[in-house]
Amino acid sequence: MDLRQLRYFVAVAEAGHITRAAERLGIRQPPLSQQIKALEAHVGLPLFRRHARGVALTEAGRQLLADARGILRDVAALEERLTHARTGLQGRLSITFTSSAAAHRFTPTVLQACRQTYPGIALVLGEDNAAGILDALAGGRLDCGLLRVPTARPDGIAFDTLLREPLLVALPAGHRLLARRRGGATPTLRLRDLAQEDLILVRRPGAPGLYASLLELCRAAGFEPRVALEVDRMMTNLNLVAAGAGVSVVPASMRGTHAHAVVYCPLADAGTLDAPLSLAYRADELGGARARFVTLARKVAQRYA
Repeated sequence: MDLRQLRYFVAVAEAGHITRAAERLGIRQPPLSQQIKALEAHVGLPLFRRHARGVALTEAGRQLLADARGILRDVAALEERLTHARTGLQGRLSITFTSSAAAHRFTPTVLQACRQTYPGIALVLGEDNAAGILDALAGGRLDCGLLRVPTARPDGIAFDTLLREPLLVALPAGHRLLARRRGGATPTLRLRDLAQEDLILVRRPGAPGLYASLLELCRAAGFEPRVALEVDRMMTNLNLVAAGAGVSVVPASMRGTHAHAVVYCPLADAGTLDAPLSLAYRADELGGARARFVTLARKVAQRYA
């Protein structure tokens, strides 16, 4: 028994006449009759009673008709779901982001836009550092990652720089460098101001580009930075700053975190050093829901540019 025979059977049952059913199906009557006979031979029971005005269902035919209609409806629904999955309108999409990428308002905005634009896509969200995200992408366990600077560039992984934002110095409230405030304004600092400060930074595996570039700029400014602590995530970084354990340099979108305990100051001589927001994905598997999300992310990023 195959789907074509079931479709032919339903068409004949609904038309009550083999010739009229053949016309509706767009085929000739003899092949249709042959397929109906083949179906009856397969089930071992007559499905139609032939009479002068056409055909009528037998008891076995009536039982089969209900089941056949259900099977054909299920197949049609499956075909529709597969079509939606192929076109990216339905499916499952796993997205993981670093804590600093999650802090940027772009991230909740693009996730909300995805849910509204493509309600058939189920988002599976997670958080990890950049190294973990790239490992999951390379291993095929993740669809997309939102991160700052890649820890590596594995073969087959594409990186779209969606946004760039300046860096700010994060100081604990009451820090001596804040004594420069005039009229309550936040002071603008220079790298040399950090020469005697204990720096708290996201460790190299988590943010190697930002980490290395900042240290290089400090050395170019004439001092060896004092890295007191290295942490895995940006939020841990700011928790320690709020506790007075040291100072840090963070993306501007982190401003407002621990607003009661941390003050964020512009950095005057950061040069070209900034904090990108990058979207990573497998370039050779850009289809379906993944392609929809990548296109949407680029579109939403244009609003922030």
